Amino acid sequence: MYNVKLVERGIREAKQTSSLDVPVGCAILKDGIIIAAAHNQKEELNDVTGHAEIIAIREAQRNLNTWRLNECEMYVTLEPCPMCAWAIISSGIKTLYFGSYNTQCGALGTVMDLRQTVQSKLEVYGGIKEDSCDKILDKFFEKLRHE
Repeated sequence: MYNVKLVERGIREAKQTSSLDVPVGCAILKDGIIIAAAHNQKEELNDVTGHAEIIAIREAQRNLNTWRLNECEMYVTLEPCPMCAWAIISSGIKTLYFGSYNTQCGALGTVMDLRQTVQSKLEVYGGIKEDSCDKILDKFFEKLRHE
């Protein structure tokens, strides 16, 4: 079962995203402790890899002093894209929980499932607090359409 503290932190992170970036938040947990959290900063950093998941993975790896994130859990407010999905699989994260399904480029079940390419043991659970995550994204894209 997912950790409510992790879910709430991911949603808080999404709400901290600048008005230019898609509001996605992410948190990583190990042994019951949040070891990393981030939000999208692609526009803010002018960096194509500035996705919440990539930034959080980098922070977790620094905090643990290893690139291996075995036994870690990740919560992200939107199903990861292919770049982020591959980083999650490669880092060895044990379990991923996500909120909104990514019908454009979701790479862990919706559009494709990159776990199948390497027979990954990553456990994935989608739709966690989906309504809350959808509302954050809907609000952002509604504002974007009216600018």
